[in-house]
Amino acid sequence: MTTISHPLVIIGGGQSGLAAAREAQRRGLRPLVLEARERPSGSWPDYYDSLRLFSPARFSAMPDAPFPGDPDHYPSRDEVTEYLTSYAARLDVEIRTSVRVAAVGARPGGGFLVSTVAGDEIEATGVVAASGSFDNPYLPLLAGQDQFQGRIMHASDFRSPAAHVGERVVVVGGGNSAVQIAYELATVATTTIASRSPLQLVAQQPDGRDIHHRLTAGFDDLPLEWLAPLLTSTLVLDPGKYGEALSEGVLDRRPMFTAFDVDAVVWPDGSREHVDTVVFATGYRPNLGYLEPLGALQNGMPLHVGGISTTHPGLAYTGLELQRSFASNTLRGVSRDAAHVLGPLGAHVRGAYTAVA
Repeated sequence: MTTISHPLVIIGGGQSGLAAAREAQRRGLRPLVLEARERPSGSWPDYYDSLRLFSPARFSAMPDAPFPGDPDHYPSRDEVTEYLTSYAARLDVEIRTSVRVAAVGARPGGGFLVSTVAGDEIEATGVVAASGSFDNPYLPLLAGQDQFQGRIMHASDFRSPAAHVGERVVVVGGGNSAVQIAYELATVATTTIASRSPLQLVAQQPDGRDIHHRLTAGFDDLPLEWLAPLLTSTLVLDPGKYGEALSEGVLDRRPMFTAFDVDAVVWPDGSREHVDTVVFATGYRPNLGYLEPLGALQNGMPLHVGGISTTHPGLAYTGLELQRSFASNTLRGVSRDAAHVLGPLGAHVRGAYTAVA
């Protein structure tokens, strides 16, 4: 076991952790970034093969690092992975990969003790939890699910439609990922989207330009209190092909089924239909289990205001969904949240060191 001391530890080396590292560096701090995967690109390499960003490259970049290529193209999964890896290499910060954090506890006398799965310990004055949510997929439990003999999977496990040729597939969810995955599956399988509410398709290019030209003109900056009345349903950006597939019957949408049967699902009208695979595109929850020993969570969710912990001075978050705005956990928005939390966090870290000195 090795024990070291460090003023600031950032847990997670994806877009959220790198944004925090850049901001810490700008404020004169020397952060240590711990990334569980083999490269500092977060969970991007683990998404499904055909994934493309819903925002054009011009709106999908970190500060001072334009996304390569045509600014109006929609970057692929692999492009984002390479972009973040290159971005990390540009930062003059220490990034340790293949280091998974097991727990963060309170250190006697103040600060934190970060313990890794490998058994090492890091004493830290400040901690930024930037571990995202991909490793904590949300999978609801429905009646009969434990008896279902077909395949149940989360969108996080989906890679390509190749394994589902000729199947009967139901994709659960009403968001962008659900529709994108279902559309792809419909090319090789009979596919239905099951959602609790009708799909809300929004034209991706309503006036010939991507809708993000409008979002970044002010919508991204709206406070959550203003956003709440507007976010009554999940919006799906449609390049035109999704609505067309639904209207032509290539893909259909139905109200959420009520239960599983041995080899089927039961629809709200009581009808039973054989299904081979159910894909839950039901989102994710923050992957913050390592903070349980600290007492910083409530039912797995962080206690915070705008990313600043309300339970422990010196603890902050980046990359939480709707942390401060609609764009908080996106490439275009995470750096603003990093700047917001690193102000007080940086002051806390420097103040603690000054007090000790």
